[in-house]
Amino acid sequence: MANTLPKNFLIELDALNDIEVYRGVNERERYSRDFYDYSPVLVEKLKDCIAQVVVRPLSISAVIDVACVCNKYRVPLTLRGMGTGNYGQCVPLEGGVVMVMSAINTIRKFDSDTSQLTVETGCLIGEVERYLATKGRQLRLMPSTWRSASIGGFIAGGSGGIGSVRWGFLRDKGNLLGLEIVTTDQSPRKIQLNEEDSEGLNHAYGTNGIITALTLTTTSLVNWKEITIDCKDWNEAVQILKVCMNSAVNLFLACLLEKEIIENIPNWSGEYLGKHRLLLLVDPDGVSTIESIARSRGTIFNNLGNEKTGNGFREMSWNHTTLHMRSIDSDWTYLQMLLPHEAEVFAMNSLNEKWGKSILWHLEVVRQQGVQRIAALPLIRWKGSECLSDLIKDCQELGAVIFNPHVITVEEGGLGVVDSDQVNAKKLFDPQGILNPGKLKGWS
Repeated sequence: MANTLPKNFLIELDALNDIEVYRGVNERERYSRDFYDYSPVLVEKLKDCIAQVVVRPLSISAVIDVACVCNKYRVPLTLRGMGTGNYGQCVPLEGGVVMVMSAINTIRKFDSDTSQLTVETGCLIGEVERYLATKGRQLRLMPSTWRSASIGGFIAGGSGGIGSVRWGFLRDKGNLLGLEIVTTDQSPRKIQLNEEDSEGLNHAYGTNGIITALTLTTTSLVNWKEITIDCKDWNEAVQILKVCMNSAVNLFLACLLEKEIIENIPNWSGEYLGKHRLLLLVDPDGVSTIESIARSRGTIFNNLGNEKTGNGFREMSWNHTTLHMRSIDSDWTYLQMLLPHEAEVFAMNSLNEKWGKSILWHLEVVRQQGVQRIAALPLIRWKGSECLSDLIKDCQELGAVIFNPHVITVEEGGLGVVDSDQVNAKKLFDPQGILNPGKLKGWS
């Protein structure tokens, strides 16, 4: 990491209009962090990473100006939304400048014919949801941090979440329709990308273009019902989850938590009954079907009524589950994986035989390439890097696909292969490689 920035660079930066500049240690430390402390591995790797200066542009013209001066002096430039990520996406590995995009936050356009929405990158997802509700619409996908996360940060750093049971992942065709970006090439400028050209910047950690606005598809607003199903037997609970996910019912969330997790996290889903619990957000016309499934298997069904969007199921699922458990005991960390199709129970039981209660199971239903699959975000008792590597190897040998949250690069946290779309986009839009250096393995 560079120790100092060129004096002339700082002079030119200070001369820019429409920009806030922070040089204090507290601000630099704050904006050089996200929730990477979920991973003891990343804590060790990233603990000393800090920006030399933080900037907050107040207009898109100021974004272009920052890109120009950083490109001129080849100063590393790392983008940051609200810092709700878990993988160090916005941590500046090589110092330089962190650019906070929170002031670029206008809702630009809602198309009443197509229901497509164009918003600027710093818009909070919760605010976008409230706006869409006035139009009878909602977002298809969102993270469990939806109330505080920015939409641009979610696209750049996320992959799926609430809604993935129906709409798959962010990079699936039809979810992201276009981007407005600022380049960091020889003459930084604002350009528009269509759906196809945007694919390389979707889930790329801001390594290959500065996202300033996004066009997204929306879906019809539903008055979701919160449904729980409590099961004494874990294998039976998994089977009920599979029946629910394959039924002709509109779901927004389908989550299954082991009883030890339910016992320790907030009781927003009802009183703890000593059983494993399914958490479902269900279209009202599907409630009777879910109840029939539960009753036919002798399990406990509970309709909690209309969804509580604050302190409700959204904030008990995905990585909020990890957050709640870590707030009790910071020795918990986690993994992310797709369980082997049609062999989920066998894989989990095999891992339980070796690892016991060092694993607590947390399952989320997703759609992958049009097929309903079970993803797992199990809580893992931290016993060191060697044990973590052994566990990952065991999972892979059983047929699970690991999305490792304990690594730095885009590729290693995904399928482990270089994405040519992402690398080609960086060649076009960031040829000097100043954007978030060190995070795109295919480039470095």
